[in-house]
Amino acid sequence: MFTSRPETRPATVEVFVDGVALRVPEGASAAAAVLLAGAGAIRATPVSGAPRLPYCMMGICFDCLAEIDGVANAQACMVPVAPGMRISRQAGARDALAPFAEDAR
Repeated sequence: MFTSRPETRPATVEVFVDGVALRVPEGASAAAAVLLAGAGAIRATPVSGAPRLPYCMMGICFDCLAEIDGVANAQACMVPVAPGMRISRQAGARDALAPFAEDAR
């Protein structure tokens, strides 16, 4: 009468959170990967250095700002994971003028 259901598992991709390899479900956000990794904080605020983790998971609060594949200030909750993605902690604010420093010389 009852049939057993085949065990299905979602496809996963390997990402790196602060250099540690982690398999996460395909389609998950980078912020979800940070939470799955059990990170204590993904960024520190620029003024007080207070630790922050992803909070709203929908792009409103900006507590999930991280460096993703070398790009700082990325909203991790809005970025879907990709194979080999590197998600790193962000300390304080990125220097907004840094990309133009070479042009000023």
